[in-house]
Amino acid sequence: MLQSLTFVLSGQAGQGLATIEKLLSQAIKNDYYVFSTQEVMSRVRGGNNTVEIRVSSQPVDAYKHTIDMLFLLNDHSFYRLHDRINEDTVIFGERAFIDEDVLEKAGSRFSELKLNDLASEAGSVLYSNTVLFGFISGLLDLDTEAGEAPIRKKFQSKSEKIIENNINAFHKGYQLGKAYERKISIEKTDIIRDHRIISGTEAIGIGALAGGVNYIASYPMSPGTGVLQYLAQKGNDFDVIVEQAEDEIAAINMSIGAWYAGARSLVTTSGGGFALMEEGVSLAGITESPSVIHIAQRPGPGTGLPTRTEQADLNLVVYSGHGEFPRIVLAPGSVEDGVLLTQKAFYLADKYQVPVFVLTDQYYVDSNFSIPPLELSEKYLESFIVETTSDYLRYKVTDNGLSPRGIPGFGQGLVKVDSDEHDERGSITEDFNVRVTMNDKRLSKEDRILEEYIEPELIGPKDYKKLIISWGSTYGVLKEAVQSTDQKDLAYLHIKEVFPLHTMIRDYIDQADSVAIFEINATSQLANLIKLHLDRDIQNRIVKYNGTPFSIEEIDAKIKEVF
Repeated sequence: MLQSLTFVLSGQAGQGLATIEKLLSQAIKNDYYVFSTQEVMSRVRGGNNTVEIRVSSQPVDAYKHTIDMLFLLNDHSFYRLHDRINEDTVIFGERAFIDEDVLEKAGSRFSELKLNDLASEAGSVLYSNTVLFGFISGLLDLDTEAGEAPIRKKFQSKSEKIIENNINAFHKGYQLGKAYERKISIEKTDIIRDHRIISGTEAIGIGALAGGVNYIASYPMSPGTGVLQYLAQKGNDFDVIVEQAEDEIAAINMSIGAWYAGARSLVTTSGGGFALMEEGVSLAGITESPSVIHIAQRPGPGTGLPTRTEQADLNLVVYSGHGEFPRIVLAPGSVEDGVLLTQKAFYLADKYQVPVFVLTDQYYVDSNFSIPPLELSEKYLESFIVETTSDYLRYKVTDNGLSPRGIPGFGQGLVKVDSDEHDERGSITEDFNVRVTMNDKRLSKEDRILEEYIEPELIGPKDYKKLIISWGSTYGVLKEAVQSTDQKDLAYLHIKEVFPLHTMIRDYIDQADSVAIFEINATSQLANLIKLHLDRDIQNRIVKYNGTPFSIEEIDAKIKEVF
């Protein structure tokens, strides 16, 4: 386990946890690697939410269960965190906020911090969050300018008096934190000055812009809504038309229509919303319409745990729609993956005229990561639209299964598509031979798709004897675990393209004497796909499905247990 410091802020919705998280992340990023994530109860107000901010001198992208410093913002912000504290934890807050019996049993240390009193000295209790921001900045010995800058940006639309009061509150907290007796042992690093802090949601949005998206139609459903909001904010700058549809069925049909007219369109939703879109997926399948669909998974069935995380919609995506047609499913693990895979999703959809899914989850989209500058390839902006001629055939049978895709008004040809089976012109037919020809044509694309298969990422020794496999948001925690272990023959394979699966995955599995797969679902859905499509049975299936991500401590324990 790498050296890090884990801060947890606990309060209720409306107390500004997300604001503190954003201000702190921006201030910390100049001196340390930083990762943050949220745990949110499904309530408009009340309950208890937490923000975890993990700081290190090395890259860190994983959730840690044990808390080093806990900050309590109200009198009911402590009760769900008892199992995350120990004798090394320091708890800050008002004494009335803690349970003395729990504190004594855990052996944790308590340090009183009266945020409201300090904020009142700065002008109003409304500045208590800014005091806390300053206190943690002082603990980490951050540059005060790095704290003032995000405050000025955050409150730029407010009066100068409000800005100055917030800065005054920041300095009150900063001086207290700076003078605190506990010294931070993590060394600063200056090699990350050009890094940025972005969320998983922003990564998907940036990737979409890099892929040339110019239309998005969606019906809001958390946690997928963030991408809709992000592109709405960027719409004017990047010429993106944003449509909040009346429901999910309308959203996906609008998106298919946009591709038909020549746009690069995106749909973003969550599992519950996508379940309503399946008829549209079938339509995209038979009309050979490109489609890019982002699904941020959350626990189901039904409403499930709407603010929690899970990886249980892989089967839903792989088997969505009726009939047989090819599709591609991409699953980013790192924030870099989020940008690059989403960008490539538009290219793959355009080239192969199939639905392409970008599968994330609540933990991924709601976490913030430190990311270095990225090189984006313009290759993925290549358009495969052709100018039609008078004898144009939308579904012309070709050797590679790819028919030339024209759009209405670009050329002299008629661009005819239909949800019924059709001939090369797009006219409805019940000819049995044509049906077989068209079905074979559509399915034959899979061989071409696999020629551009996105290779999995192998972390650890190439001559490994033990292998861990995972997909999606488990990337950061498993990467840290494998890089920290003393088992030198252990490697980690992160599969980025989870469907269709390439036979190269079989080769990785065959090299190992022992293999384990980690998934955030109950039935190990990827392991089952590997068994079905690659004929390899992974016996060690470590699953978790209580709505929370794997922690670094859980992964360490499981690795020792399995290997």
